[in-house]
Amino acid sequence: MKLSIAAVREKFLRLQNEIVGALSTLDGGTDFHGKDLESFGGGLSRPRVLSDGNHIEKAAVQFTHSLGESLPPAATERTPALEGFPFQATSISVIIHPRNPHVPTTHMNLRFFLIEAEDPVWYFGGGFDLTPYYPYREDVIQWHQTARSVCGSDARYRKLKTQCDDYFFLPHRGESRGIGGLFFDDWNEGGFESSYLFVSGVGDAFLLGYKPIFLRRMHTVWTEDEEHWMLLRRGRYAEFNLAIDRGTRYGMQSGRRIESVLASLPPRAVWMYDHQPEPGSREAELILDYLQPRDWLETSAK
Repeated sequence: MKLSIAAVREKFLRLQNEIVGALSTLDGGTDFHGKDLESFGGGLSRPRVLSDGNHIEKAAVQFTHSLGESLPPAATERTPALEGFPFQATSISVIIHPRNPHVPTTHMNLRFFLIEAEDPVWYFGGGFDLTPYYPYREDVIQWHQTARSVCGSDARYRKLKTQCDDYFFLPHRGESRGIGGLFFDDWNEGGFESSYLFVSGVGDAFLLGYKPIFLRRMHTVWTEDEEHWMLLRRGRYAEFNLAIDRGTRYGMQSGRRIESVLASLPPRAVWMYDHQPEPGSREAELILDYLQPRDWLETSAK
C-alpha cells in the first residue's frame, strides 16, 4: 500500500458511520445530528452528536480532514523542525457520556498527519481509554485484554499502555483520568501499510471492547448519590480536556469550529470544594484502587 491520506480518510469515514450506527442502536434508536461542513482546499468536517438519549446522555463522533499552510503549535511542540510546512490532517474522535453511573465514559481518537516538506513526513496518533465511575474489575480486565489483542505483542501493549497512563493523568490532582488503554504519537512503525493496518485495527477494536461493558451495566439501578458522584468525576474529565489535552488545544489553534472542538465535554458536571469520598466506600475504592496505573492483565492471572 502506497502512502495515501485518501485511504486513511475513507477508513475514518467508514469507522464514523459504523460507530454512529452502533451507538444509536445501543441507545435504543436515538438519532445523531450534524451536517457536513466543507473547508479550504477540499477539507471536510462531519460532526455527529447524540444528545439526551435513552441510555447515552451525550455522544460525539467527529470526523475532520483539514489542510493548511503550517501546523498549529500544539502539533509541533515535540517536533519543532516541522513548523512552517504545508500539511494535511485527518482524524476521528469519539466520546461517550452515558446516563448510568455504572457505565463508564469512554474516548477514542485516531489521527493522521502528512507534512509536505521536501521529503514528506507522515505519522499516526491516537488510542482509546476508559473512565469508570463505579468500576467492575471484570470490565477493566476485559478492556485491557482487548487492548492487548489489537497490539499483536505484549511488548507493544505494555509500551502503549504506559504511554496512555502517562498522558491521561491530572498532575494537579495526582490521579489518573481513568483506567487507561492505549495511546501513541508519531507512529510510523514498519512503514505506511503496517501503520495503517495497526491503526485500523485499533479503530475496529474500540466497540469490541466497549459494547459488552455497556450492555452489562446499562440497566443497573442507580441512586441520586451515585449520579452526583458521576457528575463530580465528570468535572475532573472536563479539567483534563480543557487544561491538559493537546487535541483541544490543536482544535482551537487550527481554527476548527469551536462547537466541534468542545463536543467532548460532558453535558453536566459538578465541582465541590474539597470533596472527599467516605472511607471504605465504592467511591473511595475508585480513587485508591483504580485511578493509579497498574498491570491489569497480571492482576487477572492471579
